[in-house]
Amino acid sequence: MEKKPFVTLEQLQEITKKYPTPFYLYDEKGIRENARRLKEAFSWNKGYKEYFAVKATPNPFILNILKEFGCGTDCSSMTELKMSEACGFSGSDIMFSSNDTPLEEFAYADKLGAIINLDDITHIECVEKTLGYIPETISCRFNPGGVFKISNDIMDNPGDSKYGMTTEQIFEAFKILKEKGARHFGIHAFLASNTVTNEYYPMLAKILFELAVRLHEETGAHISFINLSGGIGIPYRPDQEPNDIRVIGEGVRQVYEEILVPAGMGDVALCTELGRFMLGPYGCLVTKAIHEKHTHKEYAGVDACAVNLMRPAMYGAYHHITVMGKENAPCDHMYDVVGSLCENNDKFAIDRMLPEIEKGDLLVIHDTGAHGFAMGYNYNGKLKSAELLLKEDGSVEMIRRAETAKDYFATFDFCDILKGAE
Repeated sequence: MEKKPFVTLEQLQEITKKYPTPFYLYDEKGIRENARRLKEAFSWNKGYKEYFAVKATPNPFILNILKEFGCGTDCSSMTELKMSEACGFSGSDIMFSSNDTPLEEFAYADKLGAIINLDDITHIECVEKTLGYIPETISCRFNPGGVFKISNDIMDNPGDSKYGMTTEQIFEAFKILKEKGARHFGIHAFLASNTVTNEYYPMLAKILFELAVRLHEETGAHISFINLSGGIGIPYRPDQEPNDIRVIGEGVRQVYEEILVPAGMGDVALCTELGRFMLGPYGCLVTKAIHEKHTHKEYAGVDACAVNLMRPAMYGAYHHITVMGKENAPCDHMYDVVGSLCENNDKFAIDRMLPEIEKGDLLVIHDTGAHGFAMGYNYNGKLKSAELLLKEDGSVEMIRRAETAKDYFATFDFCDILKGAE
């Protein structure tokens, strides 16, 4: 099976006349259509809000597109808070979900009026000492421990996760926060990553809705929102069936009406913090074949490397690759598709059957719109690529320029030792 790129060879040939490879390319039309689908899927919940996970694709042009659909931002650091602020997000449009949090970041989140989501019970004291008070609206992150299963298949292992409070801790946290002046409470949990099943969100919702009812009954706290966080994945492999967000939204609605409504909690707003689902399929890494090597294996060397896309090297993650212009050619050559880092794990594909790759061929590496550029680094002095937006009218806009050597050496600007190295 084959994935179809959202861009054609002819378009890429035009783009590369102005912007050299490698570069990231995002599909504005796809992003907008997906945001619209998500909003419609949860339109039954009056207070629903998507807090886009900035960590997935930290680009203000992308944030501004999502803002048009009423999305807020999910931030986990000072820099992400500042980017959100610069894009005009403020107050309850920002969810600050952090862990092992520096105190100055709590202070900055509060300054913006962001909703603070506490990762640990000890952070109550940290926030109170830092701010001098406990905000009236506050959230707590829950971790039930153990393993998370769907239909007897283990989806993830929350018990090994560093995030969130135990059941006992979250009850104690709500009591303490209520005593210290909190009036409106949220619950947050992330139990599995990149699930490709319509069952995950409804099952997570059931766990959190039942917890919310117990917390309300036993502590008297007003639960104003429940944050289902992320975890809705995308089909990286061409033979995987994608999630149906409408089916997911309907599944959550049924659980909402079964559990929250009878408990008199039908006013609870729902939140999501989707990154991968929102952007993953709507971005690709475009790279060019520049070398071939025939030794113990067949290698296709490209001008991108793990600096541009870290996931295959870090996780052994699969990303589909299309050799542009050869979509209908037989996949009768086995390659390791590699970059130029001095690291043997700098491989986008291992033993991948592809059409014959020749120098100069353009390759599209699919599903890199989330956790792609964002995870880049500068090992070997490699520079991060440009980010481009394929607009709905077919034009292309640069939404981040490529790094230069001057950027790489910028942190030595306090001295003259590398003067002239730019």
